[in-house]
Amino acid sequence: MSLAAILQRQAGNIVQVAPDISVRAVIELLAERRIGAVPVVQAGEVLGIMSERDVVLALRRDGADILDWPVERVMTRPAVTVDSESSALSALSLMTRRRFRHLPVLKEGRMTGFISIGDLVKARIDMIEQEAEALRSYISG
Repeated sequence: MSLAAILQRQAGNIVQVAPDISVRAVIELLAERRIGAVPVVQAGEVLGIMSERDVVLALRRDGADILDWPVERVMTRPAVTVDSESSALSALSLMTRRRFRHLPVLKEGRMTGFISIGDLVKARIDMIEQEAEALRSYISG
């Protein structure tokens, strides 16, 4: 299954932030939306990703002053991205190898989605369940 197919199931706009927004504002956004990360985008280009992990590491390293810094000082960069025609399995493998949980999805250089490892695991489980049901139907029919 391609990432484009998974993204079609998702509804709504991609939550994203500009590089000059404060870390405090991003923390508020993450908490309000109950999400773990957002892409940092400027002029259509994904510059990085701001995650809960980035906040924790920056707080430990630099203290509470980071809350008023622009997100571009704390975010993970450069963002690792994948093409929308990539398979879910290859994206899952990449995320597992590189030990991150969120991935911007691009088509022709523009971000078309932002996928989490949870989205990929759910898609994989759904596919396995469909295959199992097809086998059960074949055996009983």
